[in-house]
Amino acid sequence: MAGLWVRMAVLVAAGRRGRRWQQPLLRGAALWTLKHVPHYSRPHLMVSRRLCSAGFDSNEKTFDKILIANRGEIACRVIKTCKKMGIKTVAIHSDVDASSVHVKMADEAVCVGPAPTSQSYLNMDAIMEAIKKTRAQAVHPGYGFLSENKEFAKYLAAADVVFIGPDTHAIQVMGDKIESKLLAKKAKVNTIPGFDGVVKDADEAVRIAREIGYPVMIKASAGGGGKGMRIAWDDEETRDGFRFSSQEAASSFGDDRLLIEKFIDNPRHIEIQVLGDQHGSALWLNERECSVQRRHQKVVEEAPSIFLDSETRRAMGEQAVALAKAVKYSSAGTVEFLVDSKKNFYFLEMNTRLQVEHPVTECITGLDLVQEMIRVAKGYPLRHKQADIPINGWAVECRVYAEDPYKSFGLPSIGRLSQYEEPIHLPGVRVDSGIQPGSDISIYYDPMISKLITYGSDRTEALKRMEDALDNYVIRGVTHNIALLREVIINSRFIEGDINTKFLSDVYPDGFKGHKLTESERNQLLAIASSLFVAFQLRAQHFQEQENSRVPIIKPQVANWELSVKLHDEVHTVVASNSGPTFSVEVDGSKLNVTGTWNLASPLLSVNVDGTQRTIQCLSREAGGNMSIQFLGTVYQVHILTKLAAELNKFMLEKVAEDTSSILRSPMPGVVVVISVKPGDMVAEGQEICVIEAMKMQNSMTAGKTGKVKSVHCKAGDTVGEGDLLVELE
Repeated sequence: MAGLWVRMAVLVAAGRRGRRWQQPLLRGAALWTLKHVPHYSRPHLMVSRRLCSAGFDSNEKTFDKILIANRGEIACRVIKTCKKMGIKTVAIHSDVDASSVHVKMADEAVCVGPAPTSQSYLNMDAIMEAIKKTRAQAVHPGYGFLSENKEFAKYLAAADVVFIGPDTHAIQVMGDKIESKLLAKKAKVNTIPGFDGVVKDADEAVRIAREIGYPVMIKASAGGGGKGMRIAWDDEETRDGFRFSSQEAASSFGDDRLLIEKFIDNPRHIEIQVLGDQHGSALWLNERECSVQRRHQKVVEEAPSIFLDSETRRAMGEQAVALAKAVKYSSAGTVEFLVDSKKNFYFLEMNTRLQVEHPVTECITGLDLVQEMIRVAKGYPLRHKQADIPINGWAVECRVYAEDPYKSFGLPSIGRLSQYEEPIHLPGVRVDSGIQPGSDISIYYDPMISKLITYGSDRTEALKRMEDALDNYVIRGVTHNIALLREVIINSRFIEGDINTKFLSDVYPDGFKGHKLTESERNQLLAIASSLFVAFQLRAQHFQEQENSRVPIIKPQVANWELSVKLHDEVHTVVASNSGPTFSVEVDGSKLNVTGTWNLASPLLSVNVDGTQRTIQCLSREAGGNMSIQFLGTVYQVHILTKLAAELNKFMLEKVAEDTSSILRSPMPGVVVVISVKPGDMVAEGQEICVIEAMKMQNSMTAGKTGKVKSVHCKAGDTVGEGDLLVELE
């Protein structure tokens, strides 16, 4: 396409502890910088694409100082572009975020309150005071928090501070699902059948649901992000859905209004990125495929969509632009659609902010969306025409969360990152994060660790790079969802593009169980684990020999190590021997050769097993023979003993597993919202016992069997940790 070109830039920079580095990758619009924060340094690679006409014009005056009303990775993302544009930045933070990366990256930082979001990142008075104190000329809200709060935008306008986003009218109309649906109909945008008013109570919700016909979607009129949304298939689920959705909506958005519409079963979730200015121009920047979700929150996104043809893409884009123009939209925004198997598409909602998954659009178009938002907010017209917007290559994003994927595809985990290394040494990898080794993942905020993005010339290359990036991602100290992400991108249905919003529940009807090893993969894992075991033993012998060097000790050379290896309750006989960096391993009669550098101090080990390259992580190793190994994304528990130790181990008593049928433990850290029982109450199996809120999502805890409540160990308002005892039954 005329006037367009694509370029990949790689920057590898390293610095001493406490030293700051700042290096440009590309000139112009693709200029990215890395500023190493104190206390850690790391190599950095960014993938940048650009329009040759989209270069940054240093003579184009925008703002002197911008305050970022957000935290974490999105605050860091905005700061990077501001530095590229020569704009000073102000970070806000809660008291627990005082040492966060975004605070260190910014030129100034202001504490706006304690940890709870209502007292800090949602505290408009404190934020306005920070703006006044620092004399910031504009505010970028990021996503979430106050990004779609019309009252905040009004406060800024009254203080003569620019809101980097659309005007208050667009925020109000598009942020209200009822009003936005009415406007969409007027703009001749395809809409989903449903009730266009506000649902008053549970009884009315049931009546409306019956009129529309089950299944129905109950969702908050304000907000998004999957919060305040429930699918109901009958009257009982409608009543429960109304209760939970209204509570979540009030907690997350301060607005408990709900609407009900027809639920389109098995749809795709495809969204169109739009960009408008204050002069009446608007563009659509192609689509993002966001169908892989859990609890209505996206897990994997990609651009473009493998499902759309050029005609459907253009029709969706034109309707998205028609909606943007109808509301006089001026900023970056996203119009979300549900798309059925016949490529019929229906307007879902418009997000009047920068979307979490915006990096994949940046990769295939070359536009820096944060830069475009800042330009538009200053009043400049768009620099591009619709014909200028390309689809160059393919980009995939995985949301890396501190979550346990084995619990409902991801219940939050908390903890401190004891070790953290991003896979930015690999080609075509971008990581948007706001954390560092030592960072805390707390119950107060979203458990996202980072957004991992890979880019390739086509989808196959982008997915292969994502697979490698996930294998090379080191995250220690918290439970994470790497295993789920890797399984999704290698799944045959996903590779073929056969996906919808029920992908996870369809592929894993009994819940996610991790990677299922083939016989060949199992033997590879056993061979690698056995080689590691021997390597550790040889290193220990070497240290012992050095320690006792004053008194020579003659040790017999072990030619073959006879081992007993237990994996998944199956015991395997393994014989291993080594010659330099290569181990010859016989697993249940099959012979394999394992070669590697065997740097046992490294968190990553790259080994070659009979010509197949594998990257593994040894997460832990105990003297009793237990070893945790991350292999193909999944963590496996392997128990390795020498033949003699295995014989003696038979005489050891095994710990009896706890009977959990009569107790209810919290599956995640969170806050107790409601206790529905008291000692002496009779409960039926499946009856609600209590409700736990974690990261603004409410989760109903139910009884595992019928019985009488013996004791209750918590009350409403208590903070509980994962595994804490909540209720006991007799």
